[in-house]
Amino acid sequence: MNLFDVYPLNDIEIIKASGSNVWDANEQQYLDLYGGHAVISIGHTHPHYVNRLTEQLNKVGFYSNSVKIPLQVQLAEKLGQVSGKKDYQLFLVNSGAEANENALKLASFYNGRKKVIAFTGAFHGRTSLAVAVTDNPKIVAPVNQTENVIFLPFNNEVALEETFKAYGNEISAVIIEGIQGVGGIKEASKSFLQKIRSLCDEYNSVYIADSVQCGYGRTGLFYSHDYSGVEADVYTMAKGMGNGFPVAGISIAPKFKPWHGELGTTFGGNHLACAAALAVLEVMEQDNLMKNAEEIGNYLITELKKFEQVVEVRGRGLMIGIELPAELAHVKKELLFTHHIFTGEAKPNVIRLLPALNLTKAHADEFLEAFKKVVS
Repeated sequence: MNLFDVYPLNDIEIIKASGSNVWDANEQQYLDLYGGHAVISIGHTHPHYVNRLTEQLNKVGFYSNSVKIPLQVQLAEKLGQVSGKKDYQLFLVNSGAEANENALKLASFYNGRKKVIAFTGAFHGRTSLAVAVTDNPKIVAPVNQTENVIFLPFNNEVALEETFKAYGNEISAVIIEGIQGVGGIKEASKSFLQKIRSLCDEYNSVYIADSVQCGYGRTGLFYSHDYSGVEADVYTMAKGMGNGFPVAGISIAPKFKPWHGELGTTFGGNHLACAAALAVLEVMEQDNLMKNAEEIGNYLITELKKFEQVVEVRGRGLMIGIELPAELAHVKKELLFTHHIFTGEAKPNVIRLLPALNLTKAHADEFLEAFKKVVS
């Protein structure tokens, strides 16, 4: 049997990882500024994380949600404390797409409506509902197509108001990334998020804050949307939540009253997943990683803006997009294969930096030195 060939692969096999570095099969060391799509939040193979998982595995690795799992309660309490959403409720799943899928379903149960507002440049996942609100027709299969999704221009308050005036009593939810990842590191404006909040309040629609990539402390705030000063009804999270272990969740406002069977999952919130997620939050809190993300991120953004060759630097904290002119399309590949630095990209010419939240200034300087050589 062959693998289903859907991933364009770099000819690199990673066999060891520690902190913000990884090593390939030839023992070549790399600086990891991508963290496997913003997943590695506290660094590779962090000792506390490894110990937490090992200890849990030696006790019990899995049982279903048909029994009490105290680790889930501990995780909910810790997440409420660190995120500042103590009165919210937690439902645990396995991936970002699954989190968004359940958030949209929860909204529809809540108000009995079908229409959803999403935005140009959005990426919310690949499962049925999540891909339907993703702005990429190429990955939307015919079976995923629906007339219930309304795509509006990102950060366009007039279009948003007009759509609510036209369809307000039919709109179940508005789903938005605080900073678009795949869309090119584009931040929702403070006033735009405030407008979403006020319109959702007026029409009893549900404000879903997709924090899968832009959340979990990456921007210096726990949820990047919190920059706006208003709260969403539902926050979805995944990537950085388990530092590589598949775990995701939705944080749900107190106005939603659950009923047995409303949502469900086999693997979501299993013992190992909760141990991984707890380890991440414990390290984030102990080492003040949100503050570090803000400080090192601000440093990188300030220094990158000094390069005349750069079209624009966007983002917040350690979620940074570097837009380059077409003639510098080679930069990502050269950083990887010449300077041994992993970065991400957004089409057509945006370098994405999504490193661990404990990235050091020395690592940031290592990248800046290599970047200078590549663009000069």
